[in-house]
Amino acid sequence: MSTLELVLNMLAEATTTEISKEQQPQTFEENKDVAKSGGEVAGIARKEAEKRTGKSVVTPKNAVDFSRFIADVKKLDKDEK
Repeated sequence: MSTLELVLNMLAEATTTEISKEQQPQTFEENKDVAKSGGEVAGIARKEAEKRTGKSVVTPKNAVDFSRFIADVKKLDKDEK
């Protein structure tokens, strides 16, 4: 998972949370609609980023790869101190 993928995921989640706070959905269907709306916001941002960079945001990396990367960076930082 690239940094941009992670940020877009966070955007979708944060937007969904804010929409949910405003709309206060009560049913499964209402919650599903709110989640879809949050995802659409991130989808629009992804498409715009891809259009402007000319590169795909989606990578074959997954969150585990990213976690390992962060752990390696932290280890390097500790070793330098």
